[in-house]
Amino acid sequence: MQVKRFGVSLEEELQQELDRLVSKHQFPNRSQAIRFLIKKYSVEDEWIENREVAGAIVLVYDHHKRELQTKSTDIQHDYHHLILSVQHVHLDHHNCLETIAVKGKANELKDLANQLIAIKGVMHGELVMTAKK
Repeated sequence: MQVKRFGVSLEEELQQELDRLVSKHQFPNRSQAIRFLIKKYSVEDEWIENREVAGAIVLVYDHHKRELQTKSTDIQHDYHHLILSVQHVHLDHHNCLETIAVKGKANELKDLANQLIAIKGVMHGELVMTAKK
């Protein structure tokens, strides 16, 4: 991949904000921060345009909650064509962490994640998506 150099003009306050992001996220330099921001917004555009993306659904739940496991499995079977793999980890006697690797149209992944997160007993849930590229 060939790197192109170009100049960027920013107001002083915006340049200070860029430097704050570089420091906060420990980017090695401003160029890396700008690359990150461009990619972040490019990926968000792909979500909005309902393109095919990849991602992970992360759930934390109490496995003693009645019917939770059955409901989760039923939902996952309804969306089997989007699910690449599932990892289940026991955090302690009551709590489990489940990571579901997914790939498909952004809107379908959001629907799947929303249904899983809405199950009674899920304490935390989040969908992280990225472009397939």
